[in-house]
Amino acid sequence: MKKNTLLISTLLLGTVLVSSCTNDSSADLIGIDDLDEVTYTNTVKSIIDNNCISCHAATPINGAPMPLTTYENVKQAVLERGLLNRISREQGAPGMMPSGGTRLPQAVIDQVTTWANQGLIE
Repeated sequence: MKKNTLLISTLLLGTVLVSSCTNDSSADLIGIDDLDEVTYTNTVKSIIDNNCISCHAATPINGAPMPLTTYENVKQAVLERGLLNRISREQGAPGMMPSGGTRLPQAVIDQVTTWANQGLIE
C-alpha cells in the first residue's frame, strides 16, 4: 500500500512538473529585450543584421529587391514593402522571409511588430 501511494505521488508530481513547463509568454524567454523599450537601435537593427543582411546588403543579392542596411531602409520596408507581413508568414509559405530559411521565432516577430506599432522609433 505504501509503495502504491509513493508511486501515485511520484506520477502526480511528474505530471505537474511537465505540464507547467511552457513558454507561452515572450517575457519568459531568455535574451528577449523588454517589449516596452523597442527601438531600431537597441532591438530591430540586430534582428535585421542577424537574419536579413545576407541577402538585403548594401548591394542586395539572391533576388532581394532592396537593402536593409539603415534605419530608413527598414522603416520604408515596414511602411511600404510589407516587411511585417513577409516575416509573419507561416514556414514555407510563398514570400516568407527569410527566404529559404526558417521562420523567425514569434517573440522576434513580436519585437519588430511592437517597434512598428510604437512609431518606428530610431
